[in-house]
Amino acid sequence: MESKVNYPFIYFLMELNTVFVFRIKTHNYLNASDLMDYSEWKAFELQHHAQFETFNHEESEAIEGWGFWLEQDKLSDIVEIINDCIQQHRSVDQRLTTQAFHIVSSESAAGSVRVVLAPPKHVIGFPDCFSIGPLWKLEEKRGQAFRNDWLFENINDGQEDVYQNKFTNTLREIEDISNHVPIYIWYGNNADEQCGLRFFLYLLRDKSNEIFLINTTEHNKTHCPTSHLSSQQLAQLFMNIAENKPLTTQARLIFHNEWETLSQTNDVLRLWINNEIQGVPENYFDPLIIETIERLHNEQSTKDFIKTGTVIAELLPLIEELPSVFFLECRIRFLVYSGMLALKGIPKSMRHYSVKLRE
Repeated sequence: MESKVNYPFIYFLMELNTVFVFRIKTHNYLNASDLMDYSEWKAFELQHHAQFETFNHEESEAIEGWGFWLEQDKLSDIVEIINDCIQQHRSVDQRLTTQAFHIVSSESAAGSVRVVLAPPKHVIGFPDCFSIGPLWKLEEKRGQAFRNDWLFENINDGQEDVYQNKFTNTLREIEDISNHVPIYIWYGNNADEQCGLRFFLYLLRDKSNEIFLINTTEHNKTHCPTSHLSSQQLAQLFMNIAENKPLTTQARLIFHNEWETLSQTNDVLRLWINNEIQGVPENYFDPLIIETIERLHNEQSTKDFIKTGTVIAELLPLIEELPSVFFLECRIRFLVYSGMLALKGIPKSMRHYSVKLRE
């Protein structure tokens, strides 16, 4: 596949003599699903492959009644090419120059923070859960690909087609932050947000912005993650941090070093234990899963299959720091594959199959 830019149009030579033209109409970064709007595409036919170098769609007639199909990998490549172009053509005003930037470790928490803040505002919610999956070299392309492969092979969250694009887009948003605005990082005392805090600070290591930390656990006296706090709680919390001082250079360096240590690890499950991030075996919750299924069997008149979603619902109040319901579902599938559990249904999501302990 070849491509070239005639902004706001991008040309893709995806077949021998066919050029597909995409029109960029936004300064927001795109995901693969955004490319499904055929109104933004046109197709043109060349007589010879060599004509692509001088091709201009305004001098050609578009093909009527066309269509195309792409593999997911190639679609992701196209999205990255388009987003590279969007990033290069953002003006200073379009680079999201607001009074402050807020970074949060989940998209749901970001939604709540957006409700709290008065405009102008910009909130970046990271589309990931850092308590599960490998963090090895995550600040590099190879580490991101490694993590993406692990998630694709293990986690049934329905995000496999958009995860990589969303992750990369969020990195772009952080890269685009102007140097003169303050940055607020919201986080709680759990492995997901503590890992995210260190990752964000590492990504911001070359920026001179003042950075303020908002610990939602310490300020709100609750152990739930930031995403579980109400907008009212977050609003009160933000009002109470007016006297917070920005991170010192020395403190930032400590966080950078801690991230570099984290990014050398091979753990796929992390918990916040004794005020530090600790890697634990990926089968850490397996005994509790087995115990819970056994208890549910004891409540049945006859031992029978139990919906996987029911098992997970029973587990939730038993786990103080929930890693991810999708990780728990992953472990239930592992127990099926390893012969501990019998299966009924197709394990494509937690609502599609049931399990029971083998005799």
